Amino acid sequence: MAANENSQDERPAPTAHTPAAREFRMAELAEEAGITVRTLRFYRERKLIPPPRREGRIAWYNEHHLARLRTIGALLERGHTLGGIAELLSAFESGRDVGELLGLQTPLLPPWSEETPVRLTPEQLADHFSRDITPENLTTSLDIGYLAVDGDEFVHISRRLLDASTELVNKGVPLAAVLEAGRRVRAHADALADIFTTLIRTHLLADVLSHPGADGLPDPQQIDRIAQTIEKLRPLSKGVVEAELSMAMDRRVRTELEQWLREDKEEDEPGT
Repeated sequence: MAANENSQDERPAPTAHTPAAREFRMAELAEEAGITVRTLRFYRERKLIPPPRREGRIAWYNEHHLARLRTIGALLERGHTLGGIAELLSAFESGRDVGELLGLQTPLLPPWSEETPVRLTPEQLADHFSRDITPENLTTSLDIGYLAVDGDEFVHISRRLLDASTELVNKGVPLAAVLEAGRRVRAHADALADIFTTLIRTHLLADVLSHPGADGLPDPQQIDRIAQTIEKLRPLSKGVVEAELSMAMDRRVRTELEQWLREDKEEDEPGT
């Protein structure tokens, strides 16, 4: 079998049954990836790369395999073990599709969110969070919806959330703690969104939503009315949340500071 995979027979010309995309024999793929054929076989046996396309007894590898091998190499350089990489790749492959994450399946209305998604290779993600990239943290990120899978890359839902998470980890907060905080913030944010959408549905769009079009969906004029209403209320709702959060942080910090000062005073008093 090894002789067939490494033989130098000419590639078949692209046909209706043969993809025109770039493909490699085993030796060629190993050379492109900067590893030995023996290492490539080992990775394949460990199921770190998907099976090749077979044409008779000949195995063909493609750009996806090359990208995977480069990812493995980059993660190894960052100190990850092969066992850990296998678990990471398993979590990667079970991740949600990017279309599902970004809501591309039902683009009926313009998005309320103004967040900018960020594309990341697995090694770029590792650069952001170093050794905090574990199968558990990756699975949590996929579960929360911070990350989705798009081919050989990740898509992070928000540049601002990615930057904030990276900064917290760099300052010493474990990524697991950041993700748990993110999960709790998400729950509170969903509750806030429910409050605002209830206000909108009940008091501003009741007439539109109670008279849908013939197919049960809003007609173009109704969609335009809904979109305009959402557009006008976006800055208002964001302003309310920002103001309330700012005042809540003031109250909380003041309370915590007073508690710290009381505890310090008690420790300094004689007989305590």
